[in-house]
Amino acid sequence: MPKYGWSTNPDNLPDEDTLSLKEIRAGCPELDAVTDHVRDFAEMMRDLRGDQLPQWMERVEHDPLPALHSLVNGLRRDQDAVVAGLSSPWSSGQVEGQNTRVKLLKRAGYGRANFDLLRKRILHRT
Repeated sequence: MPKYGWSTNPDNLPDEDTLSLKEIRAGCPELDAVTDHVRDFAEMMRDLRGDQLPQWMERVEHDPLPALHSLVNGLRRDQDAVVAGLSSPWSSGQVEGQNTRVKLLKRAGYGRANFDLLRKRILHRT
């Protein structure tokens, strides 16, 4: 069982773990570069700085990291929407969560239930 969640800020790690992370990054330059790019992207998301996306993509493209190059290519396909998403304080997370819940309920009754039962199950939780 991991000691930390996936969103643990590396600045908040105990000294022992900070040292281990530093040693791991020093042993693999590619991992070190990926870590820096991911941290920069996380800061853009947290601070709503979508205007920094073009510069971030340029920095990523200067490193030999094919997986991140693929990500950058995908971001470029709809860059205006990505910049807007990284800049806006609004989120569609609640709506997407409800869509996922409805789809789960629908799949659970597939082939055995009619629309009336699905409707009652959806409305019962609201």
